[in-house]
Amino acid sequence: MSDEVIYYIDDLEPGMTAVFGKTITEADILMFAGASGDTNPVHLDDEFASQTMFEGRIAHGLLVSSLISTVLGTRLPGPGCIYVSQTLKFMAPVRPGDTVKARVTLTEVDKEKKRVTCETNCTVGDRTVVAGEAKLMVQRRPAPE
Repeated sequence: MSDEVIYYIDDLEPGMTAVFGKTITEADILMFAGASGDTNPVHLDDEFASQTMFEGRIAHGLLVSSLISTVLGTRLPGPGCIYVSQTLKFMAPVRPGDTVKARVTLTEVDKEKKRVTCETNCTVGDRTVVAGEAKLMVQRRPAPE
């Protein structure tokens, strides 16, 4: 919980950015396959995956993009924000052992409607692997008691 920050709608301004990084492990891929039911062999079977255009196993795209949710829910805007929508464009594969950095940048803040729009990206090194846009609802600061 120590990394979690709560921003309320009145705290937010366009240009604010937050990042979360994680190395995608074999265990992450196996647990995501189990939790999601997506057992496509391109994620789980070395022999099968070696015959694909990727020439090896790749992580699930939604596993990788879920790191965006980590940023939104724990860093910017933080706990209490609610996803309204998310677009995703998968640009390059992520392999087991790759370190992914998910970055969220606020592009629009509508304080009256309590809505924000964010540019969302995941990178491995200098390569963008996922690009998109998120829209969220963000709560107002509670009134003092």
